[in-house]
Amino acid sequence: MNKSADLWKVMLGVMLVMQAGIAMDYWPKFTSVRWAVHIHYWNATAWYTLLILQPWLVAKKNITAHRFWGMIGLLMAGGMVLLSVSQLHRDIFYADFVRDNPGANGPFEPWFFLSVLMNEVVLVTGYMIAVVMAVRTRKSPEDHAWWMASTAFLLLMPALGRGIQNAAIMIFGFSPEITFVVMPPLYLTQVIIISMLLGVAAWIGKLRHPATYLAVAANLAVFFTPHLAKLEPVQAALRAIFQN
Repeated sequence: MNKSADLWKVMLGVMLVMQAGIAMDYWPKFTSVRWAVHIHYWNATAWYTLLILQPWLVAKKNITAHRFWGMIGLLMAGGMVLLSVSQLHRDIFYADFVRDNPGANGPFEPWFFLSVLMNEVVLVTGYMIAVVMAVRTRKSPEDHAWWMASTAFLLLMPALGRGIQNAAIMIFGFSPEITFVVMPPLYLTQVIIISMLLGVAAWIGKLRHPATYLAVAANLAVFFTPHLAKLEPVQAALRAIFQN
């Protein structure tokens, strides 16, 4: 049974998870965050909305509208990549700040923010590949649909990770000695995302699909980048590439 047309229900659920994750980090700061953050938030929200709309249009057999919004989606995807890349320097800023002000940001050390930068590069790269493959497989509806749907799981980590990490800080506290709130919440985030991804892939019959492999591999990177980010040559390379 072809379940691709029912993906809109799943994508609605994933969007709600994303919004719940980012809510505490965005809405209380709504009037003080930079304009670029607003644009990034609403562009991501628009992308998830598109992932709901497109399979819904297929379910309604409105292929003309589906193709129209697909073209709009390409512009949105380009904006997503550009906005994501344009904000990578923030991680360098935070890394340098905690390096120069030890303990000023609780238990977080420079390597953490450099690890976040590396994660974002991996996930954005995976996102670009998934979008390109969705375009390439547009004549195969099931493959096209799953490549597109997989982007939801490639974009989920930053929002959900912040939500879970903020919750951990609220529960356990925020001081230099409470290191539990640094990586464990992000590891838990990846377990949740990968579990969601594999659950949807199994439901739609795409466990062995390249899009599934790509999304799982990109999310697994979070378990390895902290070790790389602690290496001085890696830190120097990241600063050379992404420093303003």
